[in-house]
Amino acid sequence: MSEHRRKPQQPQSGGRAAARKAAQQRPARGAGSGRDVPTASPSGPYAPQPGHGSRSDARRSAGRGSAGRGRGAAAAAGAGRPKRFINYPRGEKAGWKRFVPSWKLVSGTALGFCAIITAGAGIGIASVGTPDVNKTAKAQNNVFYWADGTQMVATGGSVNRQIVPIGKIPRSMQNAVIAAENESFESDKGVDPMGIARAVWNMAKGGSTQGGSTITQQFVKNQYLDSDQTLKRKVTELFISIKLGVNEEKNTILAGYLNTAYYGRDAYGIQAAARAYFGKDSEKLNPSESAFLAAVLKGPNLYNPDGGIGATATPEQNTKRAHDRWQWVLDREVKVGRMQQAERDQFKTFPQLIESAQAAGMSGQIGYLVDTANLYLSKTKGIKVEDLAKGGYRIHTTFQKKKVDALVKAVEGTRDGMLDEKKRPETDTFVQFGAASVDVKTGALVALYGGPGIDKKHFNNNANTSGVQVGSTWKPFVLAAAMQYGTQNSDGEGISADSKYMASDLTVINNRAGQPLRDGSGKPFRQKNESPQDYGYVTLNKAMEDSINVPFAQLVFDVGHSKVKEVAESTGILPESFDPNDNASFALGTSTPSAIRMADSYATFAASGIHHDPYSVSSVQKNGKDLPGFGPPKGSRAMDNSIADNITKVLRNVVEKGTGTKAKKLGRPAAGKTGTTDKNMSAWFVGYTPELSTSVALFRSDPSAKKKELISMRGVAGIPSLHGGDIPAEIWTKYMKEALNGVAKSDFPEPDELGVVADASGAPSPSPSMSPSPSPSPSNSPSPSPSRSPSPSPTRGGGKPTCKPWAICEPDPSPSSSRSPSPSPSKTRDRPSGGTGEFPIGGSTGG
Repeated sequence: MSEHRRKPQQPQSGGRAAARKAAQQRPARGAGSGRDVPTASPSGPYAPQPGHGSRSDARRSAGRGSAGRGRGAAAAAGAGRPKRFINYPRGEKAGWKRFVPSWKLVSGTALGFCAIITAGAGIGIASVGTPDVNKTAKAQNNVFYWADGTQMVATGGSVNRQIVPIGKIPRSMQNAVIAAENESFESDKGVDPMGIARAVWNMAKGGSTQGGSTITQQFVKNQYLDSDQTLKRKVTELFISIKLGVNEEKNTILAGYLNTAYYGRDAYGIQAAARAYFGKDSEKLNPSESAFLAAVLKGPNLYNPDGGIGATATPEQNTKRAHDRWQWVLDREVKVGRMQQAERDQFKTFPQLIESAQAAGMSGQIGYLVDTANLYLSKTKGIKVEDLAKGGYRIHTTFQKKKVDALVKAVEGTRDGMLDEKKRPETDTFVQFGAASVDVKTGALVALYGGPGIDKKHFNNNANTSGVQVGSTWKPFVLAAAMQYGTQNSDGEGISADSKYMASDLTVINNRAGQPLRDGSGKPFRQKNESPQDYGYVTLNKAMEDSINVPFAQLVFDVGHSKVKEVAESTGILPESFDPNDNASFALGTSTPSAIRMADSYATFAASGIHHDPYSVSSVQKNGKDLPGFGPPKGSRAMDNSIADNITKVLRNVVEKGTGTKAKKLGRPAAGKTGTTDKNMSAWFVGYTPELSTSVALFRSDPSAKKKELISMRGVAGIPSLHGGDIPAEIWTKYMKEALNGVAKSDFPEPDELGVVADASGAPSPSPSMSPSPSPSPSNSPSPSPSRSPSPSPTRGGGKPTCKPWAICEPDPSPSSSRSPSPSPSKTRDRPSGGTGEFPIGGSTGG
């Protein structure tokens, strides 16, 4: 047969099988290539003929076959895989559905979590113990040590902890505390979920967390000897509270709380509090006294009428808070049904408190030293007053017994030798002294004099008091600011102390725009000196030497009040003690830093511009371990050494031939400044050597008066007008002689040349002179004998009389005649401000 003969037609079935095979092969190849590729050429005489719609049908058939095999493969894989305990991700699902948990998984997880929490809570509650009030009744002392390591005093002890049963706690006390602290106490289970939620909500809004603790929880808190706010402690407190709420009688819990709570006056427990405030046993408290003690529980530092730690915890502020809270507690008892209105109406007068016996065992200066150390621990190290009262601390102070004794001897020896209350009762009574001494190189507070003693009912620490103006001891800050920033007459260049200013009495003071300040009547404000002497123009060196007011009243406007404040703050003066009025009197010492702050600030000049924050505690141990964060504060540069050393040179002239010549008796290099305020309301001397900086303040005030006001010191010790160069300088010199006995003499560094001579407008010399001048030296211009008593005018710059609570002001003196320099306005170019320093200790004033 010919090879060209057509082959016989293949069976149809064979053709269909071939088509199916081709269709099954195409998807696999298409998956790789992204297109359909035929497996055999359709051309040729012998190609099998597809059926009707063969190619499209084949593709659809291939797709169905592939998908079917996919589902089958997944099912087969799922059937072959071992069954898991937790089916997640879900193997029987495809795509994202594999990661959607089933309802069985969700409910099972929730039940398991609840079971774990319940079991954990049960174990926690079972494992914690319940408070033992008898154990907490064992008080510990706080032991204070001198700088040399010898013991100063041990405070606290078991005297102030006595447990009494619920039967000896009057019902009135129980009602007052429940009404004020936890209205649902008798029905709750130890914790108040709604109260906790409310506290969390308040905290989230930035408010108080009050309301989150029940009496049971507060009782539990009282068992801890620290106040660490850790999660572990909070959880432990919660477990103990639940356990107590379930297992203990409510009377047991209430008695435990009242027997362990802190009430102030070093009193822990209701019995100690009743004795401390009312001199009676707890069972004899009446409803009014009970309401007071319940009020104090809110926070003894802020509600104890004796006062507490901090600027907002003065005796006056605390008394007002305690009175308001006392009234609220009584009204609250009526509101919640624990007192009848008729009984409430019987208590209209705040209960009478006895004098505090907290000073027992702390005679003389010891009480003030302990208070100062406690204040330092509380305000700078965050140790709470309540924790200190619980005891157990070993506190090593910076106080040197030799120097403290020397300061007491100097103050009391001078006081006894000069004051005679029997002979001059109208002038020599209520005279008070405050003093502080600081190590120049470290800022350590080595000695202070706070008053005759807490044991003698003088509770205010005069070394750390506020409200006594510092007077002319403020003038060095004004001069230092002028040396650093310059004036409007120096084109921003720092000025020399040889710059001349008008100094005559009743000179008109101009503002920075060159316009006269106005007094209350609208007339030009005229600054008064102590002396009516017509000085004319004098150097700032001479003005400091004789403490003349007029030049500094004008200089503060030429420099700018903000610059003076920056300089003062950089040396450690606290901004809250600044006089807020930007007037002429600001330059003359209407601010009120404490004796501690003034001594520390002047130490910056002695240390050539390096400032150290004052500190009174060098180390603390608790439970045999050193607490971190103690030691000398790191020094910081407050001003350039040339400025500090030139201020020292000017202040040495004050001692050598100015208002502070009594300090020459020290017999070694010394610098200082006197300060006296209007009407002799206070007198200061602040001075230093290269080793020690010491401040002494003198003022009159009745410590028992409800309204604290200064009394004029005119006639004190028989002196018609007492000034800083009198008794304060005498005390300073006696103390420094004894304190530095045996210490080798050293001198201050020689100051570098500084500043330009920039005279005030109207001065006879050219103004300004931009050529550098030699370092400041005393003026050789003729002048009268030194004026010993600078006296700032009581009328503030701008003519609006303002008085601080401690100050006594007079109407503006009627002017007669004066010179009236009016510096023309000029462009001022200020330098960048220097660094600042701060530290939490009191305030004081002078003039």
